Amino acid sequence: MCCWHHQGQTKHHRSRFYQWVSMPPFGGDKEKQGLKPNFLYYVKKERKTMRQENMSVEDVPINGFHRLLTVRSGGGWVMDGYILSIIGVALMQAASALNMNRFWQGTVAASALIGIFVGGFLGGWLTDHLGRRKLYFVGPILFIACSVAQFWVESGTVLFWLRFLIGVGVGIEYPVAGSLLVEFLPKKSRGPRLAALTILWFLGAAIAYIVGTIIMAQGGDTAWRLVLASPAVLGILLLLVRLGTPESPRWLMSKGRNAEADQIIKQVYGPSFSLKNLPEQPADQAMSFKSLLHSGYGKRMLFVSMFWTCSVIPVFAVYAFVPKVLQALNLTGDWAVYGSVAITLLFVVGCIIATMLINITGRRPMVIHSFLWSGFALLGLGIFSNSAEWVVLTLFGAYAVFIGGAQVLQLVYPNEVFPTEIRAFAVGMGASLSRIGAAVGTWLVPISLDAIGIGNTMLVAAGVSFVGLIVSVALAPETRAMSLQEAASLER
Repeated sequence: MCCWHHQGQTKHHRSRFYQWVSMPPFGGDKEKQGLKPNFLYYVKKERKTMRQENMSVEDVPINGFHRLLTVRSGGGWVMDGYILSIIGVALMQAASALNMNRFWQGTVAASALIGIFVGGFLGGWLTDHLGRRKLYFVGPILFIACSVAQFWVESGTVLFWLRFLIGVGVGIEYPVAGSLLVEFLPKKSRGPRLAALTILWFLGAAIAYIVGTIIMAQGGDTAWRLVLASPAVLGILLLLVRLGTPESPRWLMSKGRNAEADQIIKQVYGPSFSLKNLPEQPADQAMSFKSLLHSGYGKRMLFVSMFWTCSVIPVFAVYAFVPKVLQALNLTGDWAVYGSVAITLLFVVGCIIATMLINITGRRPMVIHSFLWSGFALLGLGIFSNSAEWVVLTLFGAYAVFIGGAQVLQLVYPNEVFPTEIRAFAVGMGASLSRIGAAVGTWLVPISLDAIGIGNTMLVAAGVSFVGLIVSVALAPETRAMSLQEAASLER
């Protein structure tokens, strides 16, 4: 009897306990009846808070701030792709209107790339000293001012200098926007999101060819002026969307401004986060550019510069002279018009595929295979340059798709393999050095087409891709699933 009574009491107390802990934190009418608040709720909440306090910002899920920052930085790459590609649409008409010979056509086409060389160095150095946020607005301002000024240009010389200044703005974008984004992103999302920037670049290029083709078809003899001025619209939108962007906490910590860094961390990740959730390299690891070249980072700088250069030389040459290249490949009329749009869209497709695979295949296999198969596609264009239209477009399309892997890694690799203190400078230097090769290659395209023909020009482009292949096999590291500290470390 006593035993049964005891069991009944136990069941009664157990049911009361479950009733108690199943309640919400404030029980309304039940709380008025004398029942206590949900103890288990507060236990779970405390455990969640403790987990957050011990969680690295490298492991947090993507939140609204990350998405907005991706749009803010990604808009710069749409802008860059549009600006650097729009010249290919307008150049032939502009050259006729401004009486530019082949030398000046090549010079104007390469001018923005020369500007990127200057802007990359300048932007990388300035953003490491002045911060990411201040320089976040320089690029859009240059895009707007110089694009509008191109509408009234009256000589190839003036057009060269305006395109040069636009290139300076683009060069600043690479280290500034790239570093700001990567220093906020969690490690699982870093690769795909950085890769997505390259997709946006090619999307901007595709939009440039679509919009430019429409304007050229409707605008008459002066349509090229509207085409060159059209980037101002995108520049204004980019400037507006970037308002309110915070400074990078990693950069603030590298400058000893810990209180400001802590405040931004709490704003972005929540009040339970603080500086201790942000792993960072010790301050004594900071290095100068001179020491970079004499350390293991010099080898990484060589790889980044070489693979970046080899991946952009053929691409920029194509974008600057798509109509001329397709004409040399015997594509005229509708084949040339729709072919150029199709090729630009296939560049986007290639980058999308690479972005989806980047965390599956890893960085090193992706860059190697990208150079290998894109090189074979260019080799085919060189051998079969006089073939039927569908053969030429198929090979061109194959190149556009396969080079996507190397293209998306242009931002992933340099942002991952260098420490915070030199990250922006290293990215800027990589962008600068790569654009020298791209500028020379672009300048030589019209000369090469006349001197050695389209077939041999394509063979030279294939050779450039195979150089990128050799460099990648020899030097490409693997950084998949690593934190920024692990990826940048020389001890792994």
